[in-house]
Amino acid sequence: MNLPRVRLSAGNEEIDVYVASNQEERSMGLMFRKEMPPDEGMLFLCDEPAVQKFWMKDTPLPLSIAFIDEDGTISKIDDMEPETLDSHSSGKPVRYVLEVNQGWFASKGIRPGMRLVGPVFIAAATAQDRS
Repeated sequence: MNLPRVRLSAGNEEIDVYVASNQEERSMGLMFRKEMPPDEGMLFLCDEPAVQKFWMKDTPLPLSIAFIDEDGTISKIDDMEPETLDSHSSGKPVRYVLEVNQGWFASKGIRPGMRLVGPVFIAAATAQDRS
């Protein structure tokens, strides 16, 4: 993947993520990827907060997904099965979505209400503080 990468953290846990920031990158996501290192994932930067819906068509990896507010707070985590059309919804407007290997959040003790820290969230928090 030829996408920019950033490092995110939650408490003492860190993960390197590819950043999908435009419609083409978000549509492709992790499709067709057969493996991913343990502490790696993909962060989807959506244009504006909205109810986000994701599925696993053409994605052979089992993934966990976190729906994230503009300040980096995780609002919801769900597990997604490979190659399915099941829709996974944020349920409320969010700006970011993070996909990782299935079970990563649980194995690290990361759950809804916790906050991720990283350069994308700092930029959003700073912009929010100015308004």
